[in-house]
Amino acid sequence: MKKKKNVRNIVKDAIIVILVLICVGEGVLLKSFVFNGKPGTVNSFKLQIIQKAIDQYYLYDVDEEKLTEYAYKGYVAGLGDPYSTYYTKEEYQKIREEDKGVFSGIGAVLQQDSDGNISVVRTMKGSPAEEAKLHPGDILVKVDGQKLTKKEDISTVVSKVKGKEGTTVKLAFMRGKKVKEYTLTRRQIESSTVEYEMLDDKVGYIRITEFDEITVTQFSKAVDELKAEGMERMILDLRNNPGGLLLSAVSIADKILPKGLVVYTQDKYGKKEEFNASSDDELGVPLAVLVNARTGSASEVLSGAIQDYGYGTLVGETTFGKGIVQTTMNLGDGSALKLTITDYYTPKGRNIHDKGIKPDVEIELDENLLKKVTIEKNEDNQLKKAIKIVKDLKK
Repeated sequence: MKKKKNVRNIVKDAIIVILVLICVGEGVLLKSFVFNGKPGTVNSFKLQIIQKAIDQYYLYDVDEEKLTEYAYKGYVAGLGDPYSTYYTKEEYQKIREEDKGVFSGIGAVLQQDSDGNISVVRTMKGSPAEEAKLHPGDILVKVDGQKLTKKEDISTVVSKVKGKEGTTVKLAFMRGKKVKEYTLTRRQIESSTVEYEMLDDKVGYIRITEFDEITVTQFSKAVDELKAEGMERMILDLRNNPGGLLLSAVSIADKILPKGLVVYTQDKYGKKEEFNASSDDELGVPLAVLVNARTGSASEVLSGAIQDYGYGTLVGETTFGKGIVQTTMNLGDGSALKLTITDYYTPKGRNIHDKGIKPDVEIELDENLLKKVTIEKNEDNQLKKAIKIVKDLKK
């Protein structure tokens, strides 16, 4: 007596029959089942089977365009790299528009770590984020009710947070183990990336909040005006600066350092590209650079070069540790692909990815200041330490 097939085998056989019938019914040759590509290569025939199964059996309506876009997104997400992603035409257009320097949003600078978490780095003065008392380190977990995964691309998330002036966005942030929801009204935010002032004893203070195209001009203006006021020493504050454009960081290094290598990149084939300081400009005054755990990417390029040349003293906490470079490629139909393509190295050959840069003088921010959104300069213990250091340095 023959043994009866169990339910699992019956279902398995039924599925195989269905797929074969689908393929034969649509005129697909059976030899297409033979896949000769290398392991890991996309099997286009398998995709056809999935598509036909959806067409014939899926219960609900299908947005074909969305389905296709998610196929591209899923393929790139398979890299497991939070810094590489596929942008749809609409996403890429929105990202490019936001790079112009004036946008409508909540005024929070966000950063993504190597685990995929997206958190607040800082809030802008007078912004909805500041008024809501968002804190550095708050982790964004939902946008308009949609839970974020750790594979979300930060640029795509930011484009969802930003939007038309006067509209609202619902956000949920996790602080410690508690999640709090906010409904914030978007406002027009003008991005000013450089703040500066003269402190006591002719100590100039310059804070760079991020590196974009306008930052180089703003930094040059700050240095020129402080020197005109008689600056004898300088504090460069790169705390809570998530980075930005590599070339902007190199251009600012060119205004601080003597001629020479600022940073070099290396791709998967070992090909190197060097970025150098080439002008005769040098800062010419004792320098301290403030850094912390949210000093990342382009900020680490600048602070790493300053440290390698011994041109200034790094003060604060070990930096974020993003030592890789991405490029965005237009795919010809308005969509785009952002890929990690190189490592970068400091002038002495250090790659700091997932390690960060250890400051010359380590000092943590006072615990009572960690929960404050705005820290006054007269209570900032890290700044006080940096001021003491530059005063002790010879001119």
